[in-house]
Amino acid sequence: MGKKKFKLILCDLGNVLINFDHRIAVRRILPFTNKRSEEIYSLFFDSPVTKDYEEGRLSSRDFYRRISKILSLKNLTFKKFSSIWNEIFFDNYGMLELLEALKKKYSLHLVSNINELHYRYIAKNFPRHISVFDRVFLSFEVGARKPAREIYRRAVEHAGFSFEDVLYTDDRADLIDEAKGMGIRAVLFKDVKDLKNKLKKIGV
Repeated sequence: MGKKKFKLILCDLGNVLINFDHRIAVRRILPFTNKRSEEIYSLFFDSPVTKDYEEGRLSSRDFYRRISKILSLKNLTFKKFSSIWNEIFFDNYGMLELLEALKKKYSLHLVSNINELHYRYIAKNFPRHISVFDRVFLSFEVGARKPAREIYRRAVEHAGFSFEDVLYTDDRADLIDEAKGMGIRAVLFKDVKDLKNKLKKIGV
């Protein structure tokens, strides 16, 4: 495929712009439950209750209550749970600087599967990472998680562009494939250096 003039770049958040590790939260939650670490990790990372929370069908308090019941948590307040749940993020050095450079030439939209507590924490603690984007499209606000096409469609149509005008990067191959199926040019994110090389090859 030849080089193309793009107008909009869609970027994922978790493990692209900012790294995260749910195992950090798992280790900190263990003293409050008799469940095994593998069970906690599966619950936190990609379970039906987490999906409902990331699609906005549960409030943060309701999510806490559901998790507390499933894990039989003892003596863990909502405030303490929120700290444990949130303090799993760390910078992916170099990615913000790359996006700031790209913003000089392209519109930037964030498209993320994320819940309310995590997003509020990131917005507070990584403000530059959020302010680099012209708009953010978050699963808990849209009511759909990637690979649902609705979240991609909103991000593109709001900018007034066609899918062919868009370049998208994400660390998950299944999400990349879904975007490609919509006519969006998409590149799999491995690390910042690799992404820079891929962008150079397609003329970005």
